[in-house]
Amino acid sequence: MESTGVPTAPGRRRTGPAGRRTPVRRFAAPAWLDGPMTSCQLVMGAAGMLLAIGLVMVFSASAIEAALNDQPAWRPGVDQVVFAVIGLVALLVAVRLPVGLVRRWAPIGLLVAAALLVAVLVPGIGMELNGSRAWIDLGFTNFQPSELAKLVFALWGAHILAVRDRFLTVRTLLVPLLPVFGVLSFLLYLEPDFGGVVSLGLVLVGLLWAGGLPPRWFAGFLAVGVAAVVLMVAVAPYRMERVTSFLDPFADPSDSGFQAIRGFYALATGGLWGVGLGNSAMKWNLLPEAESDYIFAILGEELGFLGCLVVVTLYGLLAHAGFRIARRTADRFVQLACVAITVWLVGQAALNMGYVVGLLPVTGLTLPLVSAGGTSLVLTLFIVGLLIRFARSEPEAVEHLRRADRNRLSRWLLPVPEQPVDPLRPRRARRPAGPGEDSGRAPERLARPSAVPGARTVARVVPVPPGERTPRERVPARERRTTDGRGRVPEARRQPPPRARSTTPEQLRRPR
Repeated sequence: MESTGVPTAPGRRRTGPAGRRTPVRRFAAPAWLDGPMTSCQLVMGAAGMLLAIGLVMVFSASAIEAALNDQPAWRPGVDQVVFAVIGLVALLVAVRLPVGLVRRWAPIGLLVAAALLVAVLVPGIGMELNGSRAWIDLGFTNFQPSELAKLVFALWGAHILAVRDRFLTVRTLLVPLLPVFGVLSFLLYLEPDFGGVVSLGLVLVGLLWAGGLPPRWFAGFLAVGVAAVVLMVAVAPYRMERVTSFLDPFADPSDSGFQAIRGFYALATGGLWGVGLGNSAMKWNLLPEAESDYIFAILGEELGFLGCLVVVTLYGLLAHAGFRIARRTADRFVQLACVAITVWLVGQAALNMGYVVGLLPVTGLTLPLVSAGGTSLVLTLFIVGLLIRFARSEPEAVEHLRRADRNRLSRWLLPVPEQPVDPLRPRRARRPAGPGEDSGRAPERLARPSAVPGARTVARVVPVPPGERTPRERVPARERRTTDGRGRVPEARRQPPPRARSTTPEQLRRPR
């Protein structure tokens, strides 16, 4: 269409040559913010900055406590750097993983995670810390199977819903997910790990939301969840103390409300600009779990309100990138997995910051990519690698990467996906038959496609033993009239059966 040279006013409709009006976007994002690689850049930038802030804050928050325990002051920070390096290796592995391979091994991974959750309950295998038997001692670090279970549950749930997407109903949506969630939650409850159950619930909410569950069902699940939380709090005294300290932490400032009050003091001392990096007073063994659960309070004390605002903004960018990938992808599995992972990561960060500032009860959840912890950091970086892999499989990103001129290192570290939708293949391919294996069987004379609704079978092909003649099949009376005098079907009747409508195994459907 040729331009008339007259600019169109903002909000007006531009008239085409056929008289049809096309809407004009009022607020168009700039090109650098809406490019083919924007999702990948947002994930890498936000996660990288959060990781850098986390490493600095772990060094600052753990040095004093390590020195008071007669350990080198730099030891916890160096350990966190080592786990970050291992996590970056896991990130590179996740970037190179084919999506089809992830889907094929997701059910096996779920069984392995469930077996580890059972093993951690066995005395001698599981290690008890802070009243919870949730770790396995590997010698050089403590492994927490619940972190692996959350990741595998997200990938397995996305795979199941993607397979059932064409005939998905409320029943088929809930039946595979709720029983597995109940089993894993029961194993986490036996540890006990209330924070792990909450994180697993976030994964479930993300899967159901992306799967298109009607909103009224979420209201019912919210009521059931509140009833379950009340029951769990009523049977465990330490959970009741957490709830009472959340409602009124100053009622027992020396016991149940001690940690919450010290967190308030740290945030209040920081003010707008903070007291300066490394100058926190609460990390002098005054705030329990300062480098893990309450690292956001130390961050607010040293970097102030502006530092906390930067962290919140980075999590917001990570959430925007995850949902952007889900909107732009052509793979239903990637769409479901992105929503579940994003809801899990950002929801866990919101819960951690919420109980630090006093808006939520303490659940013991760590701040992803910021808090100290070996297993959680490595698995979180692996998840970030999956998000990068999913972002690079967007159709526009694949087309851009194929045209871009990249060096050899970039091509090796960040390969271009072969196609936007990775086909799902079986875990074990069928071995092709050798030339001598079919010697005892006669070959079929005609290879016919699978039955198609509406197609009529003209002739049935029967294997003929060697040395025998092909028996003539009897033609039904209603079909004899359609032949000419020589017994041949006229040209109008010798049409091939109608082909089935070509459909992809997984139709794209936006999350509702």
